[in-house]
This record gives sequence, C-alpha cells and structure tokens, in this order.
Amino acid sequence: MLVPLTFGLALFMMITSTICWGSWANTFKLTPRYRFELFYWDYSIGVVLLTLLLAFTMGSTPHGPASFLLNLHSASASNLFYAALGGFIFNIANLLLVAGIEIAGLAVAFPLSIGIALVEGVVLSYAIQPKGSLPLLAAGVAFALLAVILVGRAYANLGSRANSAVSRKGVVICIVSGFLMGAFAPLVTRALTADHPLTPYTTTVAFALGAFFCCFFVNTWFMRHPITGSPVAFADYFRARPAWHAIGLIGGAVWGIGLVFNLVAANLVGVSVSYAIGQASPMIAALWGVLVWKEFRGSNTRARLYLVAMFACYLAALILIARAYQAG
Repeated sequence: MLVPLTFGLALFMMITSTICWGSWANTFKLTPRYRFELFYWDYSIGVVLLTLLLAFTMGSTPHGPASFLLNLHSASASNLFYAALGGFIFNIANLLLVAGIEIAGLAVAFPLSIGIALVEGVVLSYAIQPKGSLPLLAAGVAFALLAVILVGRAYANLGSRANSAVSRKGVVICIVSGFLMGAFAPLVTRALTADHPLTPYTTTVAFALGAFFCCFFVNTWFMRHPITGSPVAFADYFRARPAWHAIGLIGGAVWGIGLVFNLVAANLVGVSVSYAIGQASPMIAALWGVLVWKEFRGSNTRARLYLVAMFACYLAALILIARAYQAG
C-alpha cells in the first residue's frame, strides 16, 4: 500500500486533492445541454471506477497485510458501513448544494454550505483523531472560512446576481447541505481509526459505492422533481451524446483522485488536517472562473479586491494548517 512517509509528500497529495475538488465541475461546464441530474450518474460511476483502479494498484502490495483485498476481508463490517454511510451522506449534501446554487445563487450557497462543512468536519474529525496543534489548526480553519466568505462576496459583486432575492427555501437547503457535507469526515475518521480499521484505499471504495447507491434514491428523486426545468427520465440518459458520458466519467475520476489523495495523506497527518486543506477547493474554483470561464470579466473594483483578499486568506490558512501538523 502506497502511503506518504514524509510531510512534504502528504502536503503534495493534500494540495492535489484541493485542485481536483475545485476543478471537477469544469467537466459539467463542457456539457452545457446535459442536465445535471443525468450528468451526475456518469460522475458517480467515474468516482467508483477511479477508486477501484487506485485500490487495485496503489492500494495493493502483493501479499502485504494492508493490501486492498486482504484489508477488505479483515476489516470490521461496522467500519465498512461507516465509510459507505459517509459516501451516502456526502452524496445528498453534494446534490443539495447544487440545488441551493440553483435557488440562491453561488454567492450565497457556496459560503453557507462549504463554510459550515469546513468547521463541522474539522472539529468533529479532530475530536475523534486529535492530530496536530489545535490553536494553529483553529486559526487555519478560521482563515479558510473567511476565504470562503470572501469568494461569496466577490461573486455577489458581479452585478445582477447580487440583486436577486434569496428565498428562505434556498437558504435552508444550503444550511442542510453544509451540515451533511461536514458529517462525512468524522464517519471516515471512524472507519480509519477504530478496531480492525480500513486502509485509506478500502475507505475510498466503500465511500464511492455508498455515494453511488445513494444516487438511486436521491438523484432519482431530483430527476422526477427537479429544482429547475422539467422532469427527466432514464431514457434521456441513454439518448445523451457519448462524449457527454465520457466527460462525466472524467469529472468523477478527477473528484475521485482528490478523495483518494486526501485520505491517503490523512494516514500521516490526520483527517482534520487533510480535510481542512482539501476544503480550500473554492479558491481553485474561483481561479477557473477568473482565468478560463471569464466569470469576472467587467467586474467592479470591489469584486476584484475580494478575490485578492480571498487568495491571501487561503494562503494563510494553508501555512497555518501545515504548521498545525508540524507543531503537533
């Protein structure tokens, strides 16, 4: 089983997870006429396939006690359940986040959901696995949370979206999404640290399968009761262009790499540290929006200042969280 033995390699894996988690949504932008409810099936399958691929390669050492299949047989059934439950809950949160963006706009949905998830996930994970300096970790989380808020403020100053009315329903959905998003981290921590634990690779496979299983309930409901637009059927999925399916699979694989690298790094630094750095993904998403999709073309000075402040806060958060592990 390949795991980092030095903090430098672990930090590289955590930053890679941040980049992947902040980049996968670009694949959806490449399929502008493909409904998200249909795209999500391809995305979920891509996550499962990628985690299985890495489990049978990076996560397998011939005859090693921590190899994926051997760990799968020796691990506690309860730990497998916790990892799968974490995936199930994450999937609900991810779908609700998209619904919240549809209703309330990115400027409200992202800070609310990711901000709540960041604080909750780090606090609960640290309570289960107290690795690192708590004061430095708390300071890093505070800067990361401030950066998420600044992302929202930057988007809010783009123009018309800032003036749109935000319904109470949209705010409630975002809050629920955030609490669910933060709840998967302690479940994964439990699977990695309890008696007869899972390896990071076994954890990611169980997590991905739990998320895919969830789609048959939650995503099917969204297909029949979409937030916007008319309902879609499974027949629409099979009528979609093959290129769209391929792009969706790639999107899932990108997110899956982020998941695997984040949990593999957590094997050394702890879930609270790796999760906190991984949740810096809004910074990467903002970079894509600015540099590639030109979402801030024509933006006012205030929006640009918010962006600069956001990048500064994320840099401070990254430094503080890295120091939290080294000082722990």
